[in-house]
Amino acid sequence: MESSPVLLYGEAEGMVRSLQTFPLRDTGSGGWLRQHEYIERLNMQAILSASTGQEEMVKDLLVTHGKVPVLIHDLISVEIWKQKVFPVICRLQDFQPRSTFPLYMVVHHEASIINLLETIFYHKDVCESAEDLALDLTDYCHRKLTSLLSGSSPGVTSGQGRLLPSSASEPSSLEELKLQAEALDFDIALKCLSVLRYVTDHTDSLPLSVTTRLLNTHNLPCVLVELLHSCPWSRRMKGQMQKYESGRWLSVPAEDQQKMTKLDGQVWLSLYNLLLRPECQRKYHIDSFTRGQLLKLRSYLTDLLIDQLPNLVELQRFLSHLSVSEAAPPKKELVIEQVPEVWDSVVRENSGKWKAIAKHQVKQAFSPSDSELRLQAQRWAQTYNMEVMEALVPDKPKCGSCGAEAAKRCSRCQSEWYCHRQCQVSHWQKHKKACDLVSAAVKKMKEEMKPHV
Repeated sequence: MESSPVLLYGEAEGMVRSLQTFPLRDTGSGGWLRQHEYIERLNMQAILSASTGQEEMVKDLLVTHGKVPVLIHDLISVEIWKQKVFPVICRLQDFQPRSTFPLYMVVHHEASIINLLETIFYHKDVCESAEDLALDLTDYCHRKLTSLLSGSSPGVTSGQGRLLPSSASEPSSLEELKLQAEALDFDIALKCLSVLRYVTDHTDSLPLSVTTRLLNTHNLPCVLVELLHSCPWSRRMKGQMQKYESGRWLSVPAEDQQKMTKLDGQVWLSLYNLLLRPECQRKYHIDSFTRGQLLKLRSYLTDLLIDQLPNLVELQRFLSHLSVSEAAPPKKELVIEQVPEVWDSVVRENSGKWKAIAKHQVKQAFSPSDSELRLQAQRWAQTYNMEVMEALVPDKPKCGSCGAEAAKRCSRCQSEWYCHRQCQVSHWQKHKKACDLVSAAVKKMKEEMKPHV
């Protein structure tokens, strides 16, 4: 049974044609939010098309109308906003928003774009259409992976859901929003891993500077070795192995613990491409340090792993050869290397203006009137369904345990509210069955719309 499209072709084309770059100052404005809604709907359609094997019209439209560079510019712009402007907004003493949902839209925008890019970058023509901004995307993904390795991109908690610990002073809605932004960063970093893998699939058709930057500027193979070693998408909780898949931590039975996950596969395929593709071997300078790091891979290349990904036997041979011989130095080539420009140009244009931008946006975009908030909520409800429930609740919800006014919601199922962590814990046995049913239904829906590797 074929799934119904989220968008008709004419709707999708109109949305793609309208995509544009916005000055950082206009982040959160009416036009910017409308573009965010378009990107979210295009993202949903792209995932549906990829997962059901339908014609990928969103991908084709983005390539045809040259909008992939616009998405990359928008991605880096909102990354800068989150680092430079959002903290200033959170420190403004006189800012008490009626709802944090308009701010959440901006915080979530980065995740929406990288998810769309993850879905479409599998295709060679999309990589090629990124043009010079493929360099900027490479730098962006590298920043996210190094942040993941440093531990500054926290994972998403599981089990009973996440609530802030109770304290004498209850956290503000902006403080909770900062925690949501941190949780999103973990998902974003893992999607960057997939995007980089797709980039390495197509190094032969990308600008030479992209390959040079991947291998020698960032030494991505060594970054990937560290990712395999730390494996941030795997953990032990109370003696139980868990792996992060489809946006949540899942317990893994003993018999499946050696099974390769999608994220494991993305790392190994990236390493295979970067170390064995001819255009990469010609450029990669393997010094003694890099050689030592790469040889660590041999301990991970077990027979069980190679059975799951047979191509890795070639990587195993390469490492065996590397262990007994010095790698030949790369051939010197006269190349005028390009450098990424988006980050530097946006920061340079707005340097010293972060507080002024924050105050302007608070006044213009993040303090809407009640009527404007209602209209915004109606539009968002069409795009986000369950995610809009937090906006514009006339009366405060009641705690599922004691009946008092509640400000925190179970992050696992999003359907039950609590006033304090203690109430959530004491109510867990009663709530568990409903929580499992709701979260399982949402998980199933998401998995049905997820693209295959």
